[in-house]
Amino acid sequence: MIYQSVKRRYPMRSLADRLITLAKAAFGIGLFILALTWLFADDLPSPAALLPALAQEPIQKPTSALPFTTNFDGISYQVKPLHEYELWGLVVSMHHSDSWWDSFHRNTGDFLNVVDLCVVWGKSNALSGLYEKLSFSSGQFTCYYKTSDRETWERFVNEEISNNHILATDYAIKRRIKDVRVGDQIHFRGYLAEYSNSKGMYRSTSTARTDTGPGACETVFIETFEVLRRGPRLWLNLRRTGVALILASILFVLVFVCLPGRFHGEMEVSSP
Repeated sequence: MIYQSVKRRYPMRSLADRLITLAKAAFGIGLFILALTWLFADDLPSPAALLPALAQEPIQKPTSALPFTTNFDGISYQVKPLHEYELWGLVVSMHHSDSWWDSFHRNTGDFLNVVDLCVVWGKSNALSGLYEKLSFSSGQFTCYYKTSDRETWERFVNEEISNNHILATDYAIKRRIKDVRVGDQIHFRGYLAEYSNSKGMYRSTSTARTDTGPGACETVFIETFEVLRRGPRLWLNLRRTGVALILASILFVLVFVCLPGRFHGEMEVSSP
């Protein structure tokens, strides 16, 4: 007569179940946080937090600076300064030119344009707090603003907002610019400039604050750049937390699936 003994081992089955449940919960919480930040995020400071310097209009002066050539990432750029330019303002929207979905800058070799900063200033748009009643967004070359309130729309001063194509080659300045977030109060100085590159790309600049539509953006080659005061970081930190939870939960599930037998029940069959 043959006897068989069956031994079942589930060394970490219950632990695995708990960890999978925890990963699912983390994923769900992460999605919920991202949805909240997408719907309600507002990293703009209150008017009381704005610096008096933001009441100033941008300063534009004639320049004697000559055209120059600069090389960056293996591409040659020709820059023609047109005016000296200086601005104090509140960043209400922005676009990074190296974003994964920005095909134009990548295809034309335009790596001199670090970021686009949509900025408001002045007593009407900034210090009055009118900006809080509008929503702002950025495309690859544009800044959009909108409101459902007619009175706000009529009060908004078009001459106190600008979309700035920011050009820089100095690595320290570029890092400072890339660290800017919506809600930051900034000050920069440089040149309103036209520029082109060896791949045939060309971009001009506006030289007035009164224009709108295509060609109304200021193209600024930066000499000095500073963040005067950081904006609120609550929603930004929540957004990062949501992304971290989602990535961590996905990573755990992938590791769990790829470790055979590590957390799974085992069965052994033996016969004397």
